[in-house]
Amino acid sequence: MIKAVVFDMDDTLYPESAYVRSGFRAVANWAADTYQWPADDSYTMLTTLFDQGVRGDTFNHWLAAYGHDTPDVVAECVRVYRDHQPTLTPYEDIPALLRDLKPLYKIGLVSDGFLMAQQAKFAALALVDWFDVLVFSDQWGRDAWKPSTRPFEEVLRLLGVTGPQAVYIGDNPTKDFFGARQVGMKTLWYRHEGGVYADKQPPTDAHHPDGILMSYQDLQHTLEQFASPF
Repeated sequence: MIKAVVFDMDDTLYPESAYVRSGFRAVANWAADTYQWPADDSYTMLTTLFDQGVRGDTFNHWLAAYGHDTPDVVAECVRVYRDHQPTLTPYEDIPALLRDLKPLYKIGLVSDGFLMAQQAKFAALALVDWFDVLVFSDQWGRDAWKPSTRPFEEVLRLLGVTGPQAVYIGDNPTKDFFGARQVGMKTLWYRHEGGVYADKQPPTDAHHPDGILMSYQDLQHTLEQFASPF
Protein backbone atom coordinates (compact mmCIF):
# COMPACT_ATOMS: atom_id res chain seq x y z
CA MET A 1 0.00 0.00 0.00
CA ILE A 2 1.24 3.48 -0.86
CA LYS A 3 1.37 5.59 2.31
CA ALA A 4 3.43 8.60 1.21
CA VAL A 5 3.81 10.85 -1.81
CA VAL A 6 7.11 12.75 -2.10
CA PHE A 7 7.58 15.61 -4.55
CA ASP A 8 10.57 17.23 -6.19
CA MET A 9 10.17 21.03 -6.28
CA ASP A 10 11.68 22.76 -9.34
CA ASP A 11 9.51 22.20 -12.41
CA THR A 12 7.42 19.75 -10.38
CA LEU A 13 5.53 22.06 -8.02
CA TYR A 14 6.04 25.23 -10.07
CA PRO A 15 7.63 26.23 -13.42
CA GLU A 16 11.37 26.52 -12.89
CA SER A 17 11.59 29.22 -15.56
CA ALA A 18 9.60 31.47 -13.21
CA TYR A 19 12.41 31.34 -10.66
CA VAL A 20 14.97 32.10 -13.35
CA ARG A 21 13.04 35.16 -14.46
CA SER A 22 12.54 36.28 -10.86
CA GLY A 23 16.30 36.02 -10.34
CA PHE A 24 17.03 37.91 -13.54
CA ARG A 25 14.76 40.72 -12.36
CA ALA A 26 16.69 40.91 -9.08
CA VAL A 27 20.02 41.04 -10.94
CA ALA A 28 18.72 43.68 -13.36
CA ASN A 29 17.59 45.83 -10.44
CA TRP A 30 20.97 45.38 -8.75
CA ALA A 31 22.76 46.46 -11.93
CA ALA A 32 20.51 49.51 -12.17
CA ASP A 33 21.45 50.52 -8.62
CA THR A 34 25.15 49.74 -9.08
CA TYR A 35 25.86 50.87 -12.65
CA GLN A 36 22.73 52.87 -13.60
CA TRP A 37 21.98 50.46 -16.46
CA PRO A 38 18.26 50.52 -17.35
CA ALA A 39 16.72 47.61 -15.43
CA ASP A 40 14.18 46.75 -18.11
CA ASP A 41 16.89 46.58 -20.78
CA SER A 42 19.01 44.26 -18.65
CA TYR A 43 16.05 42.06 -17.83
CA THR A 44 15.10 41.80 -21.50
CA MET A 45 18.65 40.85 -22.47
CA LEU A 46 18.90 38.20 -19.77
CA THR A 47 15.55 36.60 -20.55
CA THR A 48 16.28 36.66 -24.29
CA LEU A 49 19.55 34.81 -23.69
CA PHE A 50 17.71 32.26 -21.55
CA ASP A 51 14.99 31.79 -24.17
CA GLN A 52 17.73 31.22 -26.76
CA GLY A 53 19.04 28.33 -24.68
CA VAL A 54 22.04 29.99 -23.05
CA ARG A 55 22.82 28.21 -19.78
CA GLY A 56 25.65 28.44 -17.27
CA ASP A 57 27.24 31.64 -18.59
CA THR A 58 24.19 33.84 -19.11
CA PHE A 59 25.59 36.62 -16.93
CA ASN A 60 28.89 36.56 -18.81
CA HIS A 61 27.12 37.15 -22.14
CA TRP A 62 25.00 39.96 -20.72
CA LEU A 63 27.89 41.68 -18.90
CA ALA A 64 30.08 41.46 -21.99
CA ALA A 65 27.69 43.83 -23.75
CA TYR A 66 28.58 46.40 -21.09
CA GLY A 67 32.27 45.51 -20.88
CA HIS A 68 31.92 44.27 -17.30
CA ASP A 69 32.29 40.49 -17.69
CA THR A 70 35.00 40.18 -15.05
CA PRO A 71 35.02 37.23 -12.60
CA ASP A 72 34.20 39.40 -9.58
CA VAL A 73 31.19 41.03 -11.24
CA VAL A 74 29.91 37.67 -12.52
CA ALA A 75 30.29 36.24 -9.00
CA GLU A 76 28.31 39.13 -7.56
CA CYS A 77 25.52 38.55 -10.09
CA VAL A 78 25.40 34.89 -9.09
CA ARG A 79 25.21 35.89 -5.42
CA VAL A 80 22.34 38.32 -6.05
CA TYR A 81 20.53 35.69 -8.11
CA ARG A 82 20.85 32.98 -5.45
CA ASP A 83 20.09 35.25 -2.50
CA HIS A 84 17.06 37.03 -3.91
CA GLN A 85 13.60 36.52 -2.45
CA PRO A 86 11.65 35.04 -5.37
CA THR A 87 8.09 35.62 -6.43
CA LEU A 88 6.63 32.23 -7.38
CA THR A 89 3.23 30.66 -7.96
CA PRO A 90 2.59 26.89 -7.89
CA TYR A 91 1.23 25.12 -10.94
CA GLU A 92 -2.51 25.68 -11.13
CA ASP A 93 -3.36 22.08 -10.17
CA ILE A 94 -1.02 21.83 -7.18
CA PRO A 95 -3.00 23.43 -4.30
CA ALA A 96 -6.13 21.36 -5.01
CA LEU A 97 -4.03 18.24 -5.57
CA LEU A 98 -2.28 18.59 -2.21
CA ARG A 99 -5.60 19.24 -0.51
CA ASP A 100 -6.98 16.00 -1.95
CA LEU A 101 -3.87 13.96 -1.17
CA LYS A 102 -3.41 15.18 2.40
CA PRO A 103 -6.15 13.02 4.04
CA LEU A 104 -4.91 9.90 2.24
CA TYR A 105 -1.11 10.09 2.27
CA LYS A 106 1.83 11.58 4.08
CA ILE A 107 3.35 14.32 1.93
CA GLY A 108 7.08 14.96 1.59
CA LEU A 109 9.58 17.00 -0.40
CA VAL A 110 13.08 16.13 -1.64
CA SER A 111 14.78 18.98 -3.46
CA ASP A 112 18.29 19.68 -4.79
CA GLY A 113 19.99 23.02 -5.10
CA PHE A 114 21.75 25.52 -2.88
CA LEU A 115 20.10 25.36 0.52
CA MET A 116 19.11 28.98 1.10
CA ALA A 117 17.81 29.37 -2.44
CA GLN A 118 15.71 26.19 -2.20
CA GLN A 119 14.29 27.22 1.15
CA ALA A 120 13.41 30.65 -0.23
CA LYS A 121 11.67 29.06 -3.23
CA PHE A 122 9.59 26.79 -1.04
CA ALA A 123 8.62 29.65 1.26
CA ALA A 124 7.54 31.71 -1.76
CA LEU A 125 5.22 28.90 -2.92
CA ALA A 126 3.25 29.09 0.38
CA LEU A 127 2.59 25.34 0.41
CA VAL A 128 4.17 24.44 3.75
CA ASP A 129 0.87 23.58 5.46
CA TRP A 130 0.37 20.64 3.10
CA PHE A 131 3.75 19.00 3.72
CA ASP A 132 4.70 16.69 6.57
CA VAL A 133 8.42 16.53 5.82
CA LEU A 134 10.89 18.72 3.90
CA VAL A 135 14.32 17.42 2.87
CA PHE A 136 16.78 19.73 1.13
CA SER A 137 19.74 17.62 0.04
CA ASP A 138 22.21 20.50 0.25
CA GLN A 139 22.05 20.36 4.06
CA TRP A 140 24.71 17.62 3.70
CA GLY A 141 26.59 19.30 0.83
CA ARG A 142 26.81 18.77 -2.90
CA ASP A 143 27.71 15.08 -2.62
CA ALA A 144 24.21 14.42 -1.23
CA TRP A 145 22.41 15.92 -4.23
CA LYS A 146 20.48 13.53 -6.44
CA PRO A 147 21.13 10.89 -7.67
CA SER A 148 22.48 10.21 -4.16
CA THR A 149 20.25 7.97 -2.05
CA ARG A 150 20.84 10.02 1.11
CA PRO A 151 17.93 12.50 0.82
CA PHE A 152 15.56 9.65 -0.03
CA GLU A 153 16.70 7.61 2.95
CA GLU A 154 16.13 10.65 5.13
CA VAL A 155 12.65 11.44 3.82
CA LEU A 156 11.57 7.83 4.35
CA ARG A 157 12.92 7.90 7.90
CA LEU A 158 11.16 11.14 8.74
CA LEU A 159 7.89 10.01 7.16
CA GLY A 160 8.07 6.68 8.95
CA VAL A 161 7.50 4.59 5.83
CA THR A 162 9.48 2.04 3.81
CA GLY A 163 10.61 2.57 0.24
CA PRO A 164 7.85 0.45 -1.35
CA GLN A 165 5.27 2.46 0.59
CA ALA A 166 6.30 5.75 -1.04
CA VAL A 167 6.17 7.37 -4.48
CA TYR A 168 8.58 10.05 -5.68
CA ILE A 169 7.48 12.53 -8.36
CA GLY A 170 10.13 14.45 -10.26
CA ASP A 171 10.82 16.07 -13.61
CA ASN A 172 14.45 15.26 -14.48
CA PRO A 173 15.11 11.70 -15.66
CA THR A 174 18.87 12.21 -15.61
CA LYS A 175 18.94 12.33 -11.78
CA ASP A 176 15.54 12.28 -10.07
CA PHE A 177 14.65 8.59 -10.10
CA PHE A 178 17.90 6.68 -9.67
CA GLY A 179 18.35 7.28 -5.93
CA ALA A 180 14.67 6.88 -5.19
CA ARG A 181 14.56 3.53 -6.96
CA GLN A 182 17.68 2.39 -5.09
CA VAL A 183 15.80 2.70 -1.79
CA GLY A 184 12.73 0.92 -3.16
CA MET A 185 10.47 3.88 -3.89
CA LYS A 186 8.11 3.98 -6.84
CA THR A 187 8.86 6.85 -9.20
CA LEU A 188 6.83 9.05 -11.53
CA TRP A 189 8.13 11.44 -14.18
CA TYR A 190 6.05 14.62 -14.36
CA ARG A 191 6.72 15.09 -18.06
CA HIS A 192 4.50 18.06 -18.71
CA GLU A 193 4.45 20.28 -21.74
CA GLY A 194 7.03 23.02 -21.43
CA GLY A 195 9.05 21.20 -18.77
CA VAL A 196 12.76 22.03 -18.79
CA TYR A 197 13.67 18.33 -18.95
CA ALA A 198 10.67 17.02 -20.89
CA ASP A 199 12.87 16.11 -23.85
CA LYS A 200 15.62 14.43 -21.83
CA GLN A 201 16.04 10.65 -21.78
CA PRO A 202 17.09 8.50 -18.81
CA PRO A 203 20.79 7.69 -19.29
CA THR A 204 20.49 4.08 -18.06
CA ASP A 205 17.77 1.57 -17.24
CA ALA A 206 18.30 2.34 -13.54
CA HIS A 207 17.33 5.97 -14.18
CA HIS A 208 13.96 5.11 -15.73
CA PRO A 209 10.81 6.02 -13.79
CA ASP A 210 8.06 3.52 -13.05
CA GLY A 211 5.54 5.71 -14.82
CA ILE A 212 4.99 9.00 -16.62
CA LEU A 213 2.52 11.74 -15.71
CA MET A 214 1.52 14.16 -18.42
CA SER A 215 -0.98 15.82 -16.08
CA TYR A 216 -1.61 15.83 -12.34
CA GLN A 217 -5.19 14.87 -13.12
CA ASP A 218 -3.84 11.33 -13.62
CA LEU A 219 -1.98 11.12 -10.31
CA GLN A 220 -4.59 9.64 -8.01
CA HIS A 221 -5.48 6.94 -10.53
CA THR A 222 -1.79 6.10 -10.91
CA LEU A 223 -1.34 5.87 -7.14
CA GLU A 224 -4.26 3.49 -6.94
CA GLN A 225 -2.64 1.33 -9.63
CA PHE A 226 0.60 1.19 -7.64
CA ALA A 227 -1.37 -0.01 -4.63
CA SER A 228 -3.13 -2.74 -6.56
CA PRO A 229 -1.66 -6.27 -6.49
CA PHE A 230 -2.85 -6.82 -10.06
